[in-house]
Amino acid sequence: MTPKKIPMRKCIGCNESKPKKELVRVVKSPEGEISVDLTGKKSGRGAYICPNAECLKKARKSRRLERLFETEIPDSIYEEAERVLSET
Repeated sequence: MTPKKIPMRKCIGCNESKPKKELVRVVKSPEGEISVDLTGKKSGRGAYICPNAECLKKARKSRRLERLFETEIPDSIYEEAERVLSET
């Protein structure tokens, strides 16, 4: 029996590939709303980040989310991501 394939995603903070379940997803919905997706199932364009504050700081400093989603990211999204990351 062949082993099940584990989906890998790249963290936008540290650029390391990790299993999808270990990362937190930030998603831009088709309506343009940006939110943190804990289920990983919301529709829209997604970006993944490691569940540690250092990766979030790197992503915020280099404005990677803004470049990926091609829109301005409000501070409330970063604050929500920090809260979620501190809980995991």
